[in-house]
Amino acid sequence: MAQPTPLDCCLRKCIQGDLDTSMSRVEVRTFDSGATDEERQSMEVCWLEDNEAVFHDICWKALLDSVRSDNPFTLSRLEKELLKEAAKSAEYCDSYQKVQYECSRVARMLKSANYAVMFTGAGISTSAGIGDFRGKAGKWTERDRERMHGASKNKRSQGFVYEQLRPTYTHEAIYKLLQLGYIKYIISQNTDSLHRLSGVPRDKISELHGNSFHEKCEKCGARYERPYAMRLSKKNSFLQPRICVHCHFNHRTGRRCERKGCDGLLINTIINFGDSLEKRVLSTADEHAKKSDLILCLGSSLRVIPASDFVEKGQPPLRLVLCNRQPTPFDHLCYTVDENEGRLGSRIFYDCDSVMHELMKLLLLPDDLSEWEDGREKRMEQYAAQREMSKNGECI
Repeated sequence: MAQPTPLDCCLRKCIQGDLDTSMSRVEVRTFDSGATDEERQSMEVCWLEDNEAVFHDICWKALLDSVRSDNPFTLSRLEKELLKEAAKSAEYCDSYQKVQYECSRVARMLKSANYAVMFTGAGISTSAGIGDFRGKAGKWTERDRERMHGASKNKRSQGFVYEQLRPTYTHEAIYKLLQLGYIKYIISQNTDSLHRLSGVPRDKISELHGNSFHEKCEKCGARYERPYAMRLSKKNSFLQPRICVHCHFNHRTGRRCERKGCDGLLINTIINFGDSLEKRVLSTADEHAKKSDLILCLGSSLRVIPASDFVEKGQPPLRLVLCNRQPTPFDHLCYTVDENEGRLGSRIFYDCDSVMHELMKLLLLPDDLSEWEDGREKRMEQYAAQREMSKNGECI
């Protein structure tokens, strides 16, 4: 772990002492209150300019208690509203000591598992430059916040270019564990294709919500994997777009099938809200989930069905490992116990890259870990070359 970074608890009456990045804490973001400097100074929370705050976990609990009962702090109506909004997307961090302990348990689980499956969500790609959906500054969080309280003056850009994205430490670690046999299969909610770019074979992953670099033929079903993300081509705008009756978006990419004698129109594979998951992808994911005796879930809030259902389909006794920064509807499953009262699963509130780094230290020999980590720069060059390859892509 890097040297802990000092932090300041944003509760003005905090009596807990020092706070740094090695300690358990809570990080929140709320709406623009429009409060004057004088009003802000009178609040119990020293809100930062970007409407964020960080607290000792005990200070955060005290504030939430005060929202409900004006004890131990008496809060203004405005500050209660600020805290209620912040609580909707609060992000939690365990202490580094607890993370180390839980990672040692997870490493033992992986070593003893017969069929471990990895389930991934948007949280594993945030360090690549993609915003998440339900984090304190996530896409859906900001959208809901704007509807309730208006647009923020400090709104963060969600923009990125798919072709410029590169696999994170977590993507590469998952692929390494797949190569070493610790992980047998990957089920992902992500559409960024970073698992594939990291080296994961097509037959080792189910991308539930599609892949931004794939397109398929409406007519014959042929699929193509491209080195560029799918967009409606302006050059081929004479190919009429068709609005999907389910999601109300156009899926057509403006290209035609390259199979001899077909010439059908190509569409992207992205599953938008309202679309049904592809039966082939869904059934394959279901098959592997049901074979698993250990499921590791990284970076997902597990609030989108049917995708989230996979985490509880493993063979009994269910061993479930969850790692993200927010509570999920499945957290309780991590605390189930066996006949000897031993905890079966693990729940870690922390950043995925940091957790995977701890796991790799436990699963790889020191020399092997150093060699693999030192090769990341070279792998980045290889990823860039793949994105700049022939624009034709390949039929899959």
